[in-house]
Amino acid sequence: MNNKKELYKDLKPFLNCIDYTVSKESYEVMLNEEYDMLVTSPVPSNLETYYISDSYISHTDSKKSFIDRIYQLVKNYTLKQKVKLINSFNTESKTILDVGAGTGDFLKVCKKNDWNTYGIEPSDKARKIATEKDINLKQDISELKNELFDVITLWHVLEHIPNLIEYIDQLKKLLKPNGVLLIAVPNYKSYDAEYYKEHWAAFDVPRHLWHFSKESIQKLFSQVNMNVEKILPMKFDSFYVSLLSEKYKNKKNKSFKAFLTGLKSNLKAKKDGEYSSLIYIIKNR
Repeated sequence: MNNKKELYKDLKPFLNCIDYTVSKESYEVMLNEEYDMLVTSPVPSNLETYYISDSYISHTDSKKSFIDRIYQLVKNYTLKQKVKLINSFNTESKTILDVGAGTGDFLKVCKKNDWNTYGIEPSDKARKIATEKDINLKQDISELKNELFDVITLWHVLEHIPNLIEYIDQLKKLLKPNGVLLIAVPNYKSYDAEYYKEHWAAFDVPRHLWHFSKESIQKLFSQVNMNVEKILPMKFDSFYVSLLSEKYKNKKNKSFKAFLTGLKSNLKAKKDGEYSSLIYIIKNR
């Protein structure tokens, strides 16, 4: 695949966004026209510290706030849908690797469905919570030795990966020849992204380093001879993201308005496929 520098080449200003979760710092979101993707700039040298927050819910099982409770409610439903999806694949030995496994809930459900589970999670806090659920996670993908997987999943993880080009190469090498790679990422071309602009919660700077479109995912993976075979919507994301975006934009929770925006986003996406988040089913050519 081409060098990482290509992703930072000829960037054009797109939006200025604020880190609403941790630092309140301002970051530029720049457009790479060749890849049809956005790039966060600059990237903090101490990026790992920007994940240390009770508000970063994927590293906790928090149910404190209204938004936390909505997140957990939706998560329980989507976990069942995710397992239904991976169970639909004709796999050899039902081995699955979940990258960015968080507190282990997805792998816990996979385990109950007779999958041989492996997981990667950089956060010590999240790994500790996962261990309490009898899910043991490795800290880094480099710790995997000689394993090959039928299915590899990244649920809202690829946008966090600093060494994107190298990581995509690693994922391909870990996948069996007829294996399936599932990538779920926000879609900056959705209606809710266009509506909320710099307040769109899924920009989540600086933790989200990359902001993908359908075109950018297809181009990135075609360069390692992998093909996007199918794209599926994550319809609940427009509602959850709109709920957070309203909070960022108006300094208060406007649940009804967020619901209407999320609904409008999904209705528009029925025509153009530009849902708030998308799942890409990717296979080796």
